[in-house]
Amino acid sequence: DPRVKGWLLLENYTPTFIFSVLYLLIVWLGPKYMQNKQPFSCRGILVVYNLGLTLLSLYMFYELVTGVWEGGYNFFCQDTHSGGEADMKIIRVLWWYYFSKLIEFMDTFFFILRKNNHQITVLHVYHHATMLNIWWFVMNWVPCGHSYFGATLNSFIHVLMYSYYGLSAVPAMRPYLWWKKYITQGQLTQFVLTIFQTSCGVVWPCAFPQGWLYFQISYMISLIILFTNFYIQTYNKKASSRRKEYQNGSTATANGYTNSFSSLENNVKQRKQRKD
Repeated sequence: DPRVKGWLLLENYTPTFIFSVLYLLIVWLGPKYMQNKQPFSCRGILVVYNLGLTLLSLYMFYELVTGVWEGGYNFFCQDTHSGGEADMKIIRVLWWYYFSKLIEFMDTFFFILRKNNHQITVLHVYHHATMLNIWWFVMNWVPCGHSYFGATLNSFIHVLMYSYYGLSAVPAMRPYLWWKKYITQGQLTQFVLTIFQTSCGVVWPCAFPQGWLYFQISYMISLIILFTNFYIQTYNKKASSRRKEYQNGSTATANGYTNSFSSLENNVKQRKQRKD
């Protein structure tokens, strides 16, 4: 698209590719490097980092919503050249959306520095590594029009997600944070809605390239599969395990009597886990 010619990181695919390779190398080598080292707290920088991404996500969400409104975008299918000046507004915001995917590599790096390697899952790495690359191609070929919808929903979800992580970096706030489970539910809802809206462009086509729509649907399906598996492993199985432990008397009660030692041990473990 000639409208993005000369824009930072968009002129050539090489920088995006190099950043992605470096990211995967750090994911591979970082935990090995940290293996015999003490984890870093990163508490202060995590608050600043998550606050910054919360504000950036809020800005992108607001600009996308107002841009779509100003351009009179069609929900069912919107091409890339009929929104007038609103198209340029959307393109400028979506460049920031693309660039934010590079910033979000830091999510993984903080996990490595804090030695939270259990959080570096296949889903996590797949999502981070692919999004930057996908959006480089989106910005070069379809930087507005029907591309707006998924980015708008994702920006809203990221407002909730990064505000949660920013607050969780403050130990005193952790007991009051209850909505992590609902963030994952929101992400799954986002993917389903994006598939629906993208499918509208297939059923009622316009000048927006069909190939991008089919790719978007395929990618969303892959995320639904991975996020659903994450949700089951993280919430459903843990809840089931806790119920079984309670029924077997292996947690707080045993044969109708309170197991004070077990409760004390669990409290100590929780305090240790929340040390950073």
